[in-house]
Amino acid sequence: MNIARKIQHTLLKITATADNIKSLCEEAKKYDFQSVCVQPMWAELAVSELKDSNTVVCAVADFPHGACGLKAKAAEVADLVSKGVEEIDVVCKIGYLRSGMFDEFRDDLSVVVKAANGKITKVILETSILTDEELQKAVELSIEAGMDYIKTASGFNGPGATVPIIKRMYELAAGRIKVKAAGGIRCWDDAVAMVEAGADVLGASSGVAIITGAKSGDSY
Repeated sequence: MNIARKIQHTLLKITATADNIKSLCEEAKKYDFQSVCVQPMWAELAVSELKDSNTVVCAVADFPHGACGLKAKAAEVADLVSKGVEEIDVVCKIGYLRSGMFDEFRDDLSVVVKAANGKITKVILETSILTDEELQKAVELSIEAGMDYIKTASGFNGPGATVPIIKRMYELAAGRIKVKAAGGIRCWDDAVAMVEAGADVLGASSGVAIITGAKSGDSY
């Protein structure tokens, strides 16, 4: 199990500096992480730092609340793609979901898919604050919108990934959409458990600790 190639090495704190982002990228190259995940303001820097490496750049959009309008969201996503970002993580509109505004919920995500122009898109569902019924509906609408992944959490609106929720997301996905586990993945055992539960990729700020904590004989 190549855990390193499933890790999206993440730094989304508003206090992050340019030097912090450069260090994040250096760590990603050292351990051959699949990607780094950064705020939009650091997208160009991360792309530059990771040029000619095996690690791509993932950036968040409409983050962390998913509250902006369609035009603003589309413009932000298109701008990120123009800067070399390969993956976009965007927060869904839970307010639409709870209002029964299902077309609006889906259309908000469809705009992201269109603006991403073939780049990978992930929808952050904030699973810890959804009922199971809401989660089921959100997954179906995300699939209809053409998203590539469903993701547990932003890390700003409640707890993140747990093994039971990843299993449930994997079950609901039914092979139609991939799963990203994010939030609270801090060690090797956490990472392995998430992958075994059905996660395709792992969003973690503790990527180095995860890999350096691998037991002798583990393939990371």
